[in-house]
Amino acid sequence: MKPERVSIPSGEISLEGVLHLPECKGPFPGVVVTHPHPLYGGDMESNVVLAVCEALVEKSIAALRFNFRGVGGSGGSYGGGVKEQDDVKATLDYLSARREIDTGRLGLAGYSFGGAVAFAVAQAETRVMAIALVSPALRGEGWEQLAAFGRPKLVLLGEADTVVPRAQWQKYTAQSRDFQVIPAADHFWWGCEEEIERKVGQFLGKEFA
Repeated sequence: MKPERVSIPSGEISLEGVLHLPECKGPFPGVVVTHPHPLYGGDMESNVVLAVCEALVEKSIAALRFNFRGVGGSGGSYGGGVKEQDDVKATLDYLSARREIDTGRLGLAGYSFGGAVAFAVAQAETRVMAIALVSPALRGEGWEQLAAFGRPKLVLLGEADTVVPRAQWQKYTAQSRDFQVIPAADHFWWGCEEEIERKVGQFLGKEFA
């Protein structure tokens, strides 16, 4: 099915998004996918975001990617990672209202800045069954909170990442299989998209089966 361009209300603004629906018959599980930092060129066309969406659709899971406020055709302006949480909640609301979606099977996936925003929302959103984060740009106790997060999670980390350096997450990879290190990857994951697709697809495919 051809990706559908959608407009998502978020408070007083509108966000532009793209909804990817599987070819088979629904209702489908649904996952909102968030992009990297808006102030450093991040948008919903990110190679990681697109890889995650492709992986999800192949597992018969709907994927909704969107531009945070102030990015591309989305209204508003950068919200410091706080207002962006409202955007994620709005996209969850939108996805839940679609007749093609099974509202009992919702998830979040995020990359870098988007991973940190998605995790902040997941902690308070009981609708979120599972999360998949790629190089989440967490700070301080955020890593401890992620390690303690009780719902199913997958955290992919690049061994050569200098934006989210090994010192921040190394002890968690030793403690839990939920944290997985990809040796060839840096923060931008060029050339490692297939590995993202494989791992995210396997994880969320299993959780939403």
